[in-house]
Amino acid sequence: MRHKFAHRKLNRTSEHRKALFQNMLNSLIKYEQIITTLPKAKELKPQIDKVITMGKTSGLSKKKDLFSRLQDKSSVKKVFDILSKRYASRKGGYSRVLKAGFRTGDDAPMAVIELVDRDPNAKKIDKPKKVDTTKKDKETLPKTATK
Repeated sequence: MRHKFAHRKLNRTSEHRKALFQNMLNSLIKYEQIITTLPKAKELKPQIDKVITMGKTSGLSKKKDLFSRLQDKSSVKKVFDILSKRYASRKGGYSRVLKAGFRTGDDAPMAVIELVDRDPNAKKIDKPKKVDTTKKDKETLPKTATK
């Protein structure tokens, strides 16, 4: 029996585990879908549900509690402004874990953790726009030729 063994240790120290889940929470809030290993995704699911539930109750104390947990102003702002309104009528179950096969290097089970009713454009936030390299080279050539 596993009495008094609450969570997975994931072969990390407590500080490393806390930082790992803080970064994963911020990434999940920002992109609304991330790919990770199955045990990490299963441990992250209750945490993201609690974060969104904290965001649904307004108040300065809840904002401070959430900021102490996430350490990122943009994530806290998104939880309070966007996600809390999106899930106002939902009473729980804000995220889902989908199995995604096995990693090629070490055969670890992979999973996709995503927010229910997510915004598909959130994944493209940090992707740079494609720049035409031929156009860029043509612009730089006359400037160097005049010198």
